[in-house]
Amino acid sequence: MGFVSVLSFAHQLINQRAQPGDTVVDATLGNGVDALFLAKLVGTRGSVYGFDIQQQALDQTKMRLEKELPDASSCVHMSLCSHALMEAAVPQDRHGKVAAVTFNLGYLPGADPATITKQESTIPALEAALRLLRKGGIVTIVLYSGHDGGSEEAAAVESWAQLLPLAAFQVLRYQFMNTSTHAPYLLALEKR
Repeated sequence: MGFVSVLSFAHQLINQRAQPGDTVVDATLGNGVDALFLAKLVGTRGSVYGFDIQQQALDQTKMRLEKELPDASSCVHMSLCSHALMEAAVPQDRHGKVAAVTFNLGYLPGADPATITKQESTIPALEAALRLLRKGGIVTIVLYSGHDGGSEEAAAVESWAQLLPLAAFQVLRYQFMNTSTHAPYLLALEKR
């Protein structure tokens, strides 16, 4: 049987906390895997807000959604901007009510590997995500440390997460220990 991948585990955690009609955020659209998962989860009564700095990511996400979930266009709102700007893009009346925010850090597979997420925008994006989150909501962060800049960003995210007050947040780390030292791993933050 085996354990599930870090991405599958992130999806399981989100699935336990978000339901049809909820508002959720895909902070790093990439190839649209998380956006599709979130759109299926919240349905057309819910809202998915997605962000990426590369037009290619928005295009690939749109194609994936059109192919696998044609009615998703009514509930998925994509922005070509940094995830650090998510708070301005999510409607004010949804602040403090978001069920889940998901991050896949690193670079867009199949695109320029020099275009990466960086701690300078990721940490403000994570702080914004926590402000948007409702009580019982979750932030999932899949970290990839095997590319240039990845180890530094992962270390910064870990340091930031370790300082979150236990009275307000629980922080979980999910990682396979007997694989490559650069294998992806998951941090999940639940708002108490």
